[in-house]
Amino acid sequence: MKKNFLIVIFAITTFSFAQVSGNVNYQDKKLMKGLTNSSVDFPINYEMLIGAKGLANIKADAFVAIFSIVQVGKTAEEATQLMNQRITPAIAALKAKNFETFTDMISFVPMYEYEAEKKLFSKRTYNELPIGFELKQNLHIKIKEASELNEIVLLLSNNEIYDLVRMDYYASNLEAVKKELKEKVRAAFSEKVKLYETTLAESFASAEKKLADGFTITAPADQYLTYEAYSSSQLQGKRSGNVIQANKSTTQYFSPIADKDFDVVLHPVIIEPVIQVVYEIKMSINRTNNTNKNKEYLLLSPSGDIKKINLPTP
Repeated sequence: MKKNFLIVIFAITTFSFAQVSGNVNYQDKKLMKGLTNSSVDFPINYEMLIGAKGLANIKADAFVAIFSIVQVGKTAEEATQLMNQRITPAIAALKAKNFETFTDMISFVPMYEYEAEKKLFSKRTYNELPIGFELKQNLHIKIKEASELNEIVLLLSNNEIYDLVRMDYYASNLEAVKKELKEKVRAAFSEKVKLYETTLAESFASAEKKLADGFTITAPADQYLTYEAYSSSQLQGKRSGNVIQANKSTTQYFSPIADKDFDVVLHPVIIEPVIQVVYEIKMSINRTNNTNKNKEYLLLSPSGDIKKINLPTP
């Protein structure tokens, strides 16, 4: 009788870290929102699952910086004029440096305050009265190198524009990298399938299979975490008292997807925020039909003889 064996292989890797770390290690790891590797979902009713995934770190070759501008005025005309006085010379200076710009209108709304209306025999009433207008616009600036942002910030500050909303990253070779990543992950996947077939001493060619794959693209703007750079000590002694703590510095840092769980990694060394592309392929295998193709039966004849026969599974 044919017997089937399921072999499970566990890989344990030990990592050694140097005695150098950032201030982020003062944070409670349970409170830190970690970034997990993307995974392709798959139905749970499978007998065996084989998968491979890859990660590509892509350096951006184009950026768009978005600055927010808020202007208020007593009238709609005054708010518009004051906004133009700030944004027009800024755009002219940017174009002189060959920067491409776009102005995005966000909102233009009236502003109100409350005026109390006193009445002799009733409760005080508050009425809303218009006191001015608020105009909001976003200035989009296309740049070629991230280092040019320092020059842009200095230029805009001369026109009282300070609020950098976000920085978007773009890569012209994104499709080419996705194609390369897919090819290498599929090659690694094929090797895994062959390894499973060799280990189990059987072929999956006639087994029931289901396949799923997909890409996940993560922008640098979505990969920043916040932390406070400090270390506090506990108050020792039996005396009770109020503890007044100093204000702690809150900052952010770029936290990319770690490459430790991937079969393929393109451009693993990261020294700046990058666009990260994950490609994963999974295949579920139902070996039930394959392993039960030739079942062995015992037939008892009228004379009492026992005979072995093999009948294919319909």
